[in-house]
Amino acid sequence: MSTPPPGAGERPVAELGYAEASSELEQLVRELDQGLVDVDVLEARFRRAIEIVEELDRRIRGARERVDALMPRLDALRGEESESR
Repeated sequence: MSTPPPGAGERPVAELGYAEASSELEQLVRELDQGLVDVDVLEARFRRAIEIVEELDRRIRGARERVDALMPRLDALRGEESESR
C-alpha cells in the first residue's frame, strides 16, 4: 500500500469536523502501526497525527469549559424545581 505524499490533498486540521479528524487519526495510527508509511513521509505523517491529537484535545477542553460554565445554571434550575415541589 502506498502512502500519499505529505500534504497531498490534506485539509488544515482546524477545518476538519471532530468525527472526520478522529477517523483520519485512526487511519494514520493504523498505517504507522502496520508499517505502511514510506520512510520518506514518516515524519510528515507522524506530525499530522500529532496536529490532529492536539486539535481534538483543544476541542474537548473547550467543550468541557463551556459545559462547566453552564453547570451553575442547571444547578439553579434544579434548585428551583425542588423548591416548587
